[in-house]
Amino acid sequence: MPLTVQEMSDRFEIQDLIVGYCYAVDSSDWDALDRFFMPDAVIDYTEMVGVSGGLPEIKRFLAESLTPILAFQHAVSTTQYTFDGDRAQTKTACYNPMTVSNGGKAETLVFGLWYIHDFVRTAEGWRIRRLYEQKCYSMNVPDWLAAQLPA
Repeated sequence: MPLTVQEMSDRFEIQDLIVGYCYAVDSSDWDALDRFFMPDAVIDYTEMVGVSGGLPEIKRFLAESLTPILAFQHAVSTTQYTFDGDRAQTKTACYNPMTVSNGGKAETLVFGLWYIHDFVRTAEGWRIRRLYEQKCYSMNVPDWLAAQLPA
């Protein structure tokens, strides 16, 4: 079934929010996250790192937990959309390589996950109401780091 111009616009705007979130995290621009999320948004990383909270708590968590990481990147693809009026939900594949220092030696590990977002249309456009990270796979995670992550 063909999409309307509004449906295409909604998809592009939502995709820009997902990508903007990734770029903000990858550049450690924590305040940029305010542009993508509702002020009362819930961000749930419990499956991946055991943390869930509101935007202020998650910004602090990201700043503290990602500082020792040497490099990281979030690459997203294959987004599936569901719309219900001024609400939408997406499921998006995310490939997340990270480089950590393991005894002075740089090692790259990879997390594969699904981003599940709930969105709401506001007067300023679409915003993220909820982000849930669903674990899919991991590769090359050092034992010392695996011990700190949820099973």
